[in-house]
Amino acid sequence: MNGAPGRPVDDAGVIADSLAQPELFGELYQRHAAAIHRYAARRLGEDAADDVTADTFLSAFRTRSRYDLTRTNALPWLYGIAANLIGKRRRSEVRALRALARTGHDPVADTWTDRSDSRVTAQAAQASLAAALASLSTGDRHVLLLVAWADLNYQEVAEALKIPVGTVRSRLNRARKKVRLALGGRDPRLVQEFPEMVAHG
Repeated sequence: MNGAPGRPVDDAGVIADSLAQPELFGELYQRHAAAIHRYAARRLGEDAADDVTADTFLSAFRTRSRYDLTRTNALPWLYGIAANLIGKRRRSEVRALRALARTGHDPVADTWTDRSDSRVTAQAAQASLAAALASLSTGDRHVLLLVAWADLNYQEVAEALKIPVGTVRSRLNRARKKVRLALGGRDPRLVQEFPEMVAHG
């Protein structure tokens, strides 16, 4: 599995090697911690993201012996662990979303609109989007945001959440309908602000 000396080619190789040499698991952290942190920050804010990221990798380390080594990319697995940890903070996430829906401003919102700070329509859409996200079930929100913010495909989301691909599709369709409805379903500029949520099919 090794390409360059001491550097496993894929994540499965890192995990396999770490069973005998635990310190090698740090390579997985180096590869993926930034992505997990970004995802957690978008959902819970920077402070909580630090804890979620640390806990994600601690849990991954403790359960690495059960990892399916046929899956060369461990990122979906890590996102699944992070989603479960975020789910345990559901009240905090929903509270932040409802605050944004009510006031139009919340600290977490800054990370949601980094790509559209200069667009007036983004601010107008934030409250509606936040209300829609808050109204979703935890399962539907996990699926939607793993696709939208983690860029996972259906199969990867299924692996991350340990659910059938068909369930991913049905949850995603249901969540997208609510988001489209919240954004009015009529102004393409609003839809364009959040293309990953409403445009992929």
